[in-house]
Amino acid sequence: MRFNAKDLALLARQPSGCFDKEGKLKICRVVGDEKLIEPRERWCRLKGNLLFLMKNKSSEASEVVILERCWVVEFRSKTDVSIVLKFQSGEPDLYVEAASKPDCESWAVALGEANSEGLQNKIQQLRRLIMEIKEERSSDEARQFLPSSQIDSLGEPQFTSIQRIANEPKLEFSLACKDLVAATRDRKLNTFIQVSVVHPAEHILTRYSSTEIVEGTRDPLFLTGVTFPPEYPIYEETKIKLTVYDVKDKSQDTVRTSVLPDHKEPRADVGRSFLGCTTFRVGDLVKSKEQQLTLTLRTSDGGKTVGTIEVNLVKMGELEDGETDHITTDGQDQKCALVRECTTAEGISGKDSLPSLNAVLKNPICKLYRFPTSDNKWMRIREQMAETTLSFHVPKELINLHIKEDMRRNQELKDLGELAPHWDNMRKSVIAHCDQMLSMYQDTLAELGKHTGSSFKSSCSKGEKTLEFIPINLHLQRMHVHSPRLKDALYDVITVGAPAAHFQGFKNGGLRKLLSKFEAERRNTGYQCIYYSPENTAKAKEVLSNINHLQPLISSLADLLLNSASQHSPDSLKNSLKMLSEKTELFVHAFKDQLVRSALLALYTARPGCVLKKPAGPRNSAEEGGDLQHQDHPSQIKRQDSIPHHSEYDEEEWDRVWANVGKSLNCVIAMVDRLLEKDSVSNIKEGENDPAAADCNVLHTGGDWYEQLYPLVITLKDCMGEVVTRAKQSMAFVLLQELACGLPQCLMLTLRRDIVFSQALAGLVCGFVIKLHTGLRDQGFLQQLHSVGLLVQYEGLLSTYSEEAGMLEDMAVGISDLQKVMFKVIEAKSEDFLPIITGRREHYIIEVQLPAKMFELLPQEIKEGKLLRMYPVLFNVGINEQQTLAERFGDTTLQENINQENLELLKEYYKLFTEKMPPDCLPHFQEQNDLKGLLENLHQNIQAKKRKNVEIMWLAATICRKLNGVRFTCCKSAKDRTSMSVTLEQCSILRDEHQLHKDFFIRALDCMRSRQTQGALNESDDPETGCLTDNKPTSRHFYPVALLLVSSHLLVVWLILSLALLLAKYQ
Repeated sequence: MRFNAKDLALLARQPSGCFDKEGKLKICRVVGDEKLIEPRERWCRLKGNLLFLMKNKSSEASEVVILERCWVVEFRSKTDVSIVLKFQSGEPDLYVEAASKPDCESWAVALGEANSEGLQNKIQQLRRLIMEIKEERSSDEARQFLPSSQIDSLGEPQFTSIQRIANEPKLEFSLACKDLVAATRDRKLNTFIQVSVVHPAEHILTRYSSTEIVEGTRDPLFLTGVTFPPEYPIYEETKIKLTVYDVKDKSQDTVRTSVLPDHKEPRADVGRSFLGCTTFRVGDLVKSKEQQLTLTLRTSDGGKTVGTIEVNLVKMGELEDGETDHITTDGQDQKCALVRECTTAEGISGKDSLPSLNAVLKNPICKLYRFPTSDNKWMRIREQMAETTLSFHVPKELINLHIKEDMRRNQELKDLGELAPHWDNMRKSVIAHCDQMLSMYQDTLAELGKHTGSSFKSSCSKGEKTLEFIPINLHLQRMHVHSPRLKDALYDVITVGAPAAHFQGFKNGGLRKLLSKFEAERRNTGYQCIYYSPENTAKAKEVLSNINHLQPLISSLADLLLNSASQHSPDSLKNSLKMLSEKTELFVHAFKDQLVRSALLALYTARPGCVLKKPAGPRNSAEEGGDLQHQDHPSQIKRQDSIPHHSEYDEEEWDRVWANVGKSLNCVIAMVDRLLEKDSVSNIKEGENDPAAADCNVLHTGGDWYEQLYPLVITLKDCMGEVVTRAKQSMAFVLLQELACGLPQCLMLTLRRDIVFSQALAGLVCGFVIKLHTGLRDQGFLQQLHSVGLLVQYEGLLSTYSEEAGMLEDMAVGISDLQKVMFKVIEAKSEDFLPIITGRREHYIIEVQLPAKMFELLPQEIKEGKLLRMYPVLFNVGINEQQTLAERFGDTTLQENINQENLELLKEYYKLFTEKMPPDCLPHFQEQNDLKGLLENLHQNIQAKKRKNVEIMWLAATICRKLNGVRFTCCKSAKDRTSMSVTLEQCSILRDEHQLHKDFFIRALDCMRSRQTQGALNESDDPETGCLTDNKPTSRHFYPVALLLVSSHLLVVWLILSLALLLAKYQ
């Protein structure tokens, strides 16, 4: 065979990246068992089937070995670092000695695959695959030669769908290998299986998922299975490729295969080596009688058998035959403390509930596990993580409401009428600032309307201004457990980044500190305005809201009354009058407040030309009303704290205007009563005139009902209009004082609070919708929902150091504001099942829509529109290295105060629960873990002030689950700390409630935490793929060990350097 020496020399001098493998080896020739010479160290480079031998890396190639008709064998000396290349041509064998055993194994694999015979086998196998693909495509290629009429009759290619239950995964199977063959005899395999899918329509190989790594066995049984979600396009014609790899160094194992091209296998020198692969059709597995396939694993050239692999079809509702091997623990029957059925409610199929769930959840990522129980049986766990469309829907609805509310407020300020120059300038300044904020809200809403793509915000985007209203990494984490002796159970946790204003930053703290500081400044600074307490400003907003809601409602009811009168319908007239009376009474009651009276006086004194006169005599009631607002700070004499008195102001005028509404209503009621009396007793003489009707001075003739009621209804509307005009102006004046006293800080704090509340509300709505769907069959839960309310427990993992302290302050206020949110369940009238948000700041109503069949299962109270209360509680325990600094050198008072305050709220909810719910509704906790004991234990742990006391988290979560609550887990970005907490909680539940074998707790935890089992996720699937660098390790620890082992002296040095950097940053 002739070779071009120049070309070979040029090839040997190529850069390192051009070779399949290179490195130092000791080389010599061998005849039989005798070495011709002592092995000499050479720099070896492998390119295709050419092995170049060089004295050093920079020298010319001294010899070229052609790997043709040769094979690799172990040297007879049984050394671990040497192999022999034997040639069929009869030339002397080549002895190869490496520096280490792993290096020797990798060279053995590389040289074996580089053999020309192996390459030819690979080519033949690829040719066979090409021919199979061509045969499958032949029908498509023939279509182009058919007449158009025949093409139309053929239609699109049809694939056989897999029969399944609605809203259940299309396909699930488990994997196990037997009799795997290692590259060397003494090698202990650490194997995992990579699953790839060949779509029948595209014929493209796509990596889908991987199992966990099973160490030290040639018969691995994998606990991680494979599951395909309902939306995944998989058919009976779909082919699945299973590739088995041997991981040489587990510590270096990362998801490197996910970044390789689909057609290229990972190289052996990256920590793993290829063992074998096989392929099967989905239809073969589904149609097999035993629902099991036993496949032969072959090398890449298709010639050598390296073991077998078993594929078992999994159905969550069926038990797996056989017992777990190598487990000898005696199982005993144990009673589970908390088990919830995960099946859909009676009378509702999965198909009926699917549209409403799909409106909220999307892009699910599923994982399947099988774990042994203490009685040597298998339990199956399906884990699902899903995005939610509410991440963007709720903030957009909320911003739209903010815009409408602020526009209405600005108009109310403009409608105050003519004011004195001082007050008029103040109003212009307030309106100018409000217009700027309004423009900002409108711009944000417009930008959110342009958003496309993923339905969640990753942590990389938490500092983006256009996305500051969107929650971070909002996902549903669901665990479905199927045990052999217990009912199916479903456990949901909502994971989300801490609701906080990341774009605005935390240099001056969070909302908890900023609001307290702002209120203190308002009280103590000499502003040129009237001070109203936060309670009074909140009352003013409530009065305005009631006016805007009740006035059009009463007006429409009055028109309905006239319509009933024109139709001469007694029953309709009675019903219309009843509704009109109820709403008018609410309207009148809304103004029974001293605030309205005092605000009218203040507005009167703010008119131009008004002469102020300080009274010398005793104060009257109006003056006392003004001073009542400042009784907490009587020392503020120089400020215009109290509302001035004007001698010409008629205080009784408001009483007369307000009372006229009631008198007008009485006239309407009396007239209706007389008309109905005349209609029912027409043959009886007219008795004495009704005193109330006499006051109305109306002649009651036998004329038309409409004509007699019309003037009274008009009078009622006129009286209401007068009341509304005065009350609106007075309350708008109160809001003017609130805004003027704190410009621009007041508006900036409102913006920050809106941002935090928007993030918190999106998570709450998601949690409520999911909980409502899963609890439709539980009548006890539905009764608890409308009688007591829903407990919402937030688990915070933020530290109290640096910026995270500000995040915790924001989060505490945002979660506390959720107490003002009410839910209402309505029947959906269309195919749009997204929730509807109404209301204003500090009072929102979320209308959750259900399909008709699901809505009929609700209790009558909920169907009639009863508002459902929320009881949010937050318990925070910092667990990272920053919390170590805070506990040693900082302050943890914030965390302690938050936990103590929310403990009282939790006790209040429990008290309300025990008062309103029957005792037989709690069958789960009649044993030792009763709620009262858990609450007492939680109280003791909070009082103990123990460092990083994670027992608080576990107790709070247990209480929440036992009280049918919604669970949230939050950290800074809902990534590392959140995932560690959720997986630890899931495994603990399996151990405590579902008898997970004690020897498999750590392995189950590793399976759930393994990022490798997520498969080849792209950036839209994995919330944080785009944020990770290639060098970032995938292993994540619940407690960062590196810092906790550092001595206290180094911690002090580190703290001093950190403070110096912070000072330099903010100077």
